[in-house]
Amino acid sequence: MKEVEGVKEKGEYISYEDFLDFCDEDTLAEWVDGKIERYSPASDMHQDLAGWLTSLLRIYVEAKKLGVIRPAPFQMKTGRDLPGREPDIIFVRKENQGMLKRTYLNGPADLSIEIVSEESLLRDRGEKFAEYEIGGVKEYWIIDPELERADFFVLKEGRYERRVEDERGIYRSEIINGFWIKVEWLWNLPPVLDVLKELGLI
Repeated sequence: MKEVEGVKEKGEYISYEDFLDFCDEDTLAEWVDGKIERYSPASDMHQDLAGWLTSLLRIYVEAKKLGVIRPAPFQMKTGRDLPGREPDIIFVRKENQGMLKRTYLNGPADLSIEIVSEESLLRDRGEKFAEYEIGGVKEYWIIDPELERADFFVLKEGRYERRVEDERGIYRSEIINGFWIKVEWLWNLPPVLDVLKELGLI
């Protein structure tokens, strides 16, 4: 990755295509305004939550034949003039799978999930929120395990509208048909098989 580091140090422009060619699955970086922005490795808490959610969503989506789940590292380019980002988890509906390329999604995910860390807080709630809204990501979850806070947004007429869990603490996705989650599960991570039983899959 010497070439990529050199370009960043010089502040030179690199095309998104070259960025994808240079990067591999071990590269922790995103493409923003023609520059490479690196980010820190994920924490243990972040990885536990990301792995749990990926397993749960992947099994549900595959069982229902709804589409595909892609966890990071996997790029998403929502528009020609928008950055190339790497959400923690994306869901792409079956009818939109033509946008999936070898190393990135060429268009907006139907659902994008970001798990907040200390260094990503402003990016996830600010820059990415605006970019995903402009780029057409239909549902956006921002999950902060440190604060035990989950925010859910759904795109309506080009703007994000916030959605909240019901009185039982259940959030129902508007994008993944039939999928719901108890928000408290995000903080205690019950066994995936137990959750799948509650969802009626097993």
